[in-house]
Amino acid sequence: MKRIIFSCIAIAMTAVCAVAGQKLSLNDVVGGTFRSESMTAVTPLAGGDTYAQISDDGKRIVAYSFRTGKQTAVLFDAETARGPKVGRVDGYIMSPDGKRILIQTQTKAIYRRSFTATYYIYMIQNNKLEPLSEGGPQQTPVFSPDGNVIAFVRDNNIHLVKLLYDNAESQVTKDGKFNEVINGIPDWVYEEEFSYNSALVFTANSEQVVWVRFDESQVKQYSMQLFKGLAPARDEYADYPGFYAYKYPVPGEQNSKVCVMSYDIKSHQTRKLDLPLEADGYIPRILPTQDPTKVAVVTMNRHQDQLRIYMCNPLSTVCQLVVEDKVDKYIKEEVLAQLRITDKHIVLTSERDGYNHIYLYNLNGQLMRSVGDLEKPGTRLGKDAHTVVTDVYGYDETTGDIYFAALNDPMNQKVYVNHSNGKTDCLTPKEGWNSAIFSKDFKNFVLTWSDINNPAVYSLCNNQGKTLTTLIDNKELQAKYASYDMGEKTFVVFTTPHEKFVAWMVKPKDFNPQKKYPVIMYQYGGPGSQQVKNAWGIGMSGNGAIMEQLMAQQGYIVFCFDNRGTGGRGAEFEKCTYLRLGELEAIDQVEAALWLGQQSYVDKDRIAIWGWSYGGWNTLMSMSEGRPVFRCGIAIAPPTCWRYYDTIYTERYMRTPNENKSGYDEVNPIARAGKLHGALLLCHGLADDNVHYQNTAEYVEALVQADKDFRQLVYTNRNHSIFGGNTRNHLFRQCLNFFNSEMK
Repeated sequence: MKRIIFSCIAIAMTAVCAVAGQKLSLNDVVGGTFRSESMTAVTPLAGGDTYAQISDDGKRIVAYSFRTGKQTAVLFDAETARGPKVGRVDGYIMSPDGKRILIQTQTKAIYRRSFTATYYIYMIQNNKLEPLSEGGPQQTPVFSPDGNVIAFVRDNNIHLVKLLYDNAESQVTKDGKFNEVINGIPDWVYEEEFSYNSALVFTANSEQVVWVRFDESQVKQYSMQLFKGLAPARDEYADYPGFYAYKYPVPGEQNSKVCVMSYDIKSHQTRKLDLPLEADGYIPRILPTQDPTKVAVVTMNRHQDQLRIYMCNPLSTVCQLVVEDKVDKYIKEEVLAQLRITDKHIVLTSERDGYNHIYLYNLNGQLMRSVGDLEKPGTRLGKDAHTVVTDVYGYDETTGDIYFAALNDPMNQKVYVNHSNGKTDCLTPKEGWNSAIFSKDFKNFVLTWSDINNPAVYSLCNNQGKTLTTLIDNKELQAKYASYDMGEKTFVVFTTPHEKFVAWMVKPKDFNPQKKYPVIMYQYGGPGSQQVKNAWGIGMSGNGAIMEQLMAQQGYIVFCFDNRGTGGRGAEFEKCTYLRLGELEAIDQVEAALWLGQQSYVDKDRIAIWGWSYGGWNTLMSMSEGRPVFRCGIAIAPPTCWRYYDTIYTERYMRTPNENKSGYDEVNPIARAGKLHGALLLCHGLADDNVHYQNTAEYVEALVQADKDFRQLVYTNRNHSIFGGNTRNHLFRQCLNFFNSEMK
């Protein structure tokens, strides 16, 4: 389960602020008035000095200097390229030798990360486009290291295109079938909870294709009813509704059976690798190496507290264990995203010492060094502040430097380099949220910085942290933002009987400390998440907390903090909710509301709470915690019982229902329906493939039988994001109308 990041959402409202200045309106928000200028699809190019981007009109792929930011070449132009005409470039993949580009067009989303697209092979030298395949849309194409072969997936089977043989296409696997066998791409639950969309690599000599095979034939399926609807209309369901059925394993049930396969391109021989794996184990990553005899395969046990990295030989099928990591309770999903396999090393993050730190191994599994706590911790949380690594940018084989991002207090992220002598330098000392994209040679990087009061600034820096040039400063946006009646955004430190927390607060423009204001608490609260950041993108819809500013113009104070179980503060703080998700989180939200009620400027009888996804779960749990502190609340797309959610996410934090019956059956909104206090609005999409509508349906029945009043919004054919056509606008207008009617 992931937090959905929204931009440019809309609420129609009438501003109540008396101070002169522009008022936020529906058209301001929907029209993108506060959308930041940004850099997207930045790809560092071989050679180190340049990066590529898609032009704003989607017609060109342009190369720029990492030192000056100036254009150095146009790599592709849809208007002048010979061959098939491309309307818009959705994405691109550079070949390792830089001679070809795969042009992605006509992209159609499947789930959160998966999609099909029509790809074209573009030869830079002769300015010519050719279809990758005439057999239909493709998924996750991969270049061989020598750039002469492309592997892709279509209809769950792997295909090869040999560029030196007139783009001859061959089919590697033939057992792929929807809802039965998948080759080279993850199934739904792997994609969603291990955060990737490709399980297919080449060996370093380009002679072998290696992939993960998913047999989901024994996984139980979930069916969603679909209707005609609008925007878009599904005319095939005009008279009778239809169904979409897919494999979705719930806690304690069977997952896909997984194995690793290899295919020898010359001999056409297929082999199954001898990978040690429990019958119910996971293969969450397969990664290439620079050794032709080795492909790195990552496994985890079903409890997800043990991670192993094997070096597997695709020819001999022998798999050698090189690194094993075991931690208390569970290994965070982010560890997989932060894993790096370089020419001669493995960079792995781990919470084995209580905080996410870096461990450097050679390819034989020998620990070379580790990177732990860095500079003096931040002071807001005192002794509880420690360094937490949040991203790994890479390892420079020529210098031994490790480049990474870390929190030195939960609110500020900085970019660091750890040298081979153990010394660590901070490359971005400015407070705020810093992130980087490094050049291939690690000599320069694109820095993105923002803080709570300043939109993103994009700069080019060298690897000593010196700013070379500023690419985007968003000063026009900042001036426009300042010209509206925006309230003050501040950070607040407060203490409950159980913990000290940091929160952010948005107050109305004309805030009067002598008045008592209603408060809306926005939260997410799920494992490892963070909503309280010194960053521009905070709030329900980002963009300078624009949603919260709209609420502030209605006369509300908006308040947000990260309860126990969230990220940035180490394993003890995050994992204290283990086996009983929602229990401590709800206590914290209630006690935060009680603290707010003690403030002289807060009306303790008008405090509301709302959230989306886990934030919806947290809303329901908090409103039924037992202490009646919330006047009303809104839960959007909420889980209501972990028995209905998927295996990988749920069992990571809860183990299976057989192992933890009380955690599943006692700690959930359905079990607490009779304790619900305050007016409630439930919102859900009928085609939510992530948190199924089943959750709301079963909770509604529990409320009915408990004789509890509530309101409900159901959105036809909408998924977990609840968008399309006018849907988002309608959803949030109803939410504001609900708050305004209940908080009078």
